[in-house]
Amino acid sequence: MKQTIPLTVALALGVGAIGLGFAQDAAPPAGPPAKGVKGGARAQGKGRGNPAQSPASRPGPQTATPQTYPAEQIQTGAQTFTAQCGFCHGRDTAGGEGGPDLTRSELVAQDVRGDKIAPLIRSGRGSMPGFSDLTDAQISAIVAFIHDQKTKSESQEGGRQAVDPAQLSTGNADAGRAYFNGAGGCSACHSATGDLEGIGRRYQGLALIQRMLYPTAGRPAPPRPKATVTLATGETVTGPLASQDEFSITVGEGDARKSYDKNAVKYKIDDPMSAHFDQLGKYTDADMHNVYAYLSTLK
Repeated sequence: MKQTIPLTVALALGVGAIGLGFAQDAAPPAGPPAKGVKGGARAQGKGRGNPAQSPASRPGPQTATPQTYPAEQIQTGAQTFTAQCGFCHGRDTAGGEGGPDLTRSELVAQDVRGDKIAPLIRSGRGSMPGFSDLTDAQISAIVAFIHDQKTKSESQEGGRQAVDPAQLSTGNADAGRAYFNGAGGCSACHSATGDLEGIGRRYQGLALIQRMLYPTAGRPAPPRPKATVTLATGETVTGPLASQDEFSITVGEGDARKSYDKNAVKYKIDDPMSAHFDQLGKYTDADMHNVYAYLSTLK
């Protein structure tokens, strides 16, 4: 008999690891062992772990060169990381909207005080934009925060625990349908015969919970927030929200990105995901189980 598990616990154990770019940790295709290696470590189930396991349950790469940073620098880095990187990589570096879990990144594991992370932040890679406007001190603080988060992750024994979908199937689908169409207000934006048709076939277990609670992660990604900035002259600038913090807001993409002092402008942010974020504070664990059960029926 499988043990059931609350969704709140399941999320803490593994939802941040689902669909967030574990390419660097994926097992390579099976093949002949390298010369000088008897039998091949992977064939014996050793090395990086059993390929049949969930990537979330396997330990990530260990830091090659252990390093520590001043607490003040780490705190500053946390604030800058949240403002500039948290949208994709999550506030705690454990993965977010299309961005991988940095505590399980091979590049971070091999980095020594920013020798690999800093150039990547400045120049970008693939869909990740470069942040050439950040100062050396800001980047160093981000590096300190990332390494501190990885050190904390490594201090936890073992990898993330895998969660079997059967452990989550304790809700009532009829109650979930009623909540979806009633108190939850989900049907105002979603339809079982429209955008959610077949979602129970495309996603199962933690992947379905992630799509339900944190739709900014996974694929396809939802539309990014848009910002409208009204300057003192009355001119308005509208574009994708790149980042914001207590003092500034950055709008646009690539070379067209521009930052504005919040005290000098008026601004409005239109975030299609705001209803989901608001809903997180309203769900009970029973509501989440019930909606999960209902979505699982949409095959």
